[in-house]
Amino acid sequence: MTLRKSGIAAAAAVALAFTATACGGGDSGSDGDEITIGIKFDQPGLGLKTKDGDYTGFDVDVATYVAKELGYKAKDITWKEAPSADRENLIKNGDVDLIAATYSITPERKEEVSFAGPYLMAHQDLLVRKDYNDVSQESDLNDSELKLCSVTGSTSAQNVKNEFAPKADLQEYGTYSQCLTGLENKAVDAITTDDSILAGYASQDSHQGKFKLLGLNLSDEPYGIGLEKGDTEMQKKVNDALRKMVEDGSWKKFAEKHFGPAGYDYGEAPEITEKS
Repeated sequence: MTLRKSGIAAAAAVALAFTATACGGGDSGSDGDEITIGIKFDQPGLGLKTKDGDYTGFDVDVATYVAKELGYKAKDITWKEAPSADRENLIKNGDVDLIAATYSITPERKEEVSFAGPYLMAHQDLLVRKDYNDVSQESDLNDSELKLCSVTGSTSAQNVKNEFAPKADLQEYGTYSQCLTGLENKAVDAITTDDSILAGYASQDSHQGKFKLLGLNLSDEPYGIGLEKGDTEMQKKVNDALRKMVEDGSWKKFAEKHFGPAGYDYGEAPEITEKS
């Protein structure tokens, strides 16, 4: 009888220990799993994978803060590259839980995914070589001789085609790094995308003094965090985290850290408007 009771007690202890292990013992996220977040890997100041394999930038800091508020430590985050043209599919296929990758909130994208935020208001602009003076205002852009570069799947490319420069020679590359190489080599005259992205490239040590922003403010680009369509629970949690980030001063700290050295006017944190 005594042996039987001892055996039952031992089995119960093993089961309890197994359950605690399976739940992560509170060391990780609420369900003990990792969280996968999509970011850009090639955008200095926003989302950059360094040569050492680290990740840095405003989007990275924002995403890390949000993950912490969701119950995940930095070590629980798996970073996944999210090129502009692939972002909706990464979410819909379940390859990522969230995307913070200079992801402008648009009605077209909201047909496929949901957003939290916005957490930054950027504006479309042009980056040109320092000695390039053929463009100084928006009316100069709609010229068939002008070679513009942007990234496939970006709102910037769509704006060029549909809004302010349908006659321009638009060349769409896979990444902004490729556009920058084209600009350096004079294969293109200008890169057009969000001023936040362009400021990051212009402020790199190897690029300082080579390029200039035109300051055209061609459009508003509210950056949001993309998530699964209709996931209202996650949307609310992320929005709450973003509000807390602003209130406790972290947003300002992140913005000054990544945008201050470039002299980029990042403005104030925008009002959070996304809700179901």
